[in-house]
This record gives sequence, C-alpha cells and structure tokens, in this order.
Amino acid sequence: MADFMDIVKGRRSIRKYDEKEIPAEHLNEVLEAVRWAPSWANTQCWEIVIVRDQSVKEALRATLGKGNPAAKAMIDAPVVIALCGKLESSGYYKSQSITKLGDWFMFDLGIATQNLCLAAHNLGLGTVIVGFFNFDKAAEVLGVPQGYELVAFIPMGYAAKDSPAPKRREISEFTHHDKF
Repeated sequence: MADFMDIVKGRRSIRKYDEKEIPAEHLNEVLEAVRWAPSWANTQCWEIVIVRDQSVKEALRATLGKGNPAAKAMIDAPVVIALCGKLESSGYYKSQSITKLGDWFMFDLGIATQNLCLAAHNLGLGTVIVGFFNFDKAAEVLGVPQGYELVAFIPMGYAAKDSPAPKRREISEFTHHDKF
C-alpha cells in the first residue's frame, strides 16, 4: 500500500478511461471507504447509485451542462457513481437545523467523496467529480426519492493516460495565524 501523502498528491481528475472492467472487490473496497467516512453525529447521510447500464449513463450525460469536460467520461467509465444525500438529517437536532449554513449533508458528502476518490486512486482507479448538470433531470433519471438530493457523479475506471499534477499554492499563501 502506498504512503498516504503519495495517495493524496497522486490523485487526479481522470476523464479518459480504458475499457477494462472494475473487479467487484475493488468496487467494494471503494464503497467501504465511503462507509467509514465521518459524518455529523454519525448520520451517514449518503446514498449511492452505482450506474453500469449504458443507456442510463447516456441519459445522465444528457443532463450535463453544455461544454462539461466530463461528458465523455460519463459514457466511457465502466462505472458512474451517483452520490445522493439525505436531507434534514446531518446538522439537525430534534428536527431543527442547528448550523449557520443549514443542512450539513454537503459537508458530509464531501468527506465521503474524498474517501471514495482516494481509495479508488490507491487501487489504481481514476475518478472525476462531476457537479455541473441539471440536478432535477438527473435525479428523475435515477429515481431519487423525495427527501434526498443528488449531489455529484463520479465516473470511475482505469485511466487511459497519466495526468501531470496541477500547480498548487504554497502553504504560506493560504495559512493565517491567530487572525485572518
């Protein structure tokens, strides 16, 4: 297994995939990483739809915003993971939102997504997080019930090519001490 920082630094957004299928044990390991993601009061507010059916992937691609660079990935990746969140669960106490920003599910799903993507990368799989699409139409395609929100698509598969690391800001450019 790779060093954790190598995994973090090596993960890229992959938009071109080989046709090779993902072994069931790899998919299960990626889902296990989601299972163990921390969440507000252990609400585990995520629900995942695993899409393999080509016609469903094509219907989802049709919901993407014009010019979305992940359009080809939605079709070519052997698996597209649709990440949904349960509303009015995370960040709630006695049916009341108790955070300034309201429903906390997006934060929890962000953690789950990061776990998923890092676990996939550790297994030699590529991912890209897709968030530019018509959420209502895509939710209809997937049959997402009321009380849940579709948040992101994550095409996943074996990368067709390696990508270089993008430039990153230095730590000193984004850290502040004692006050902003």
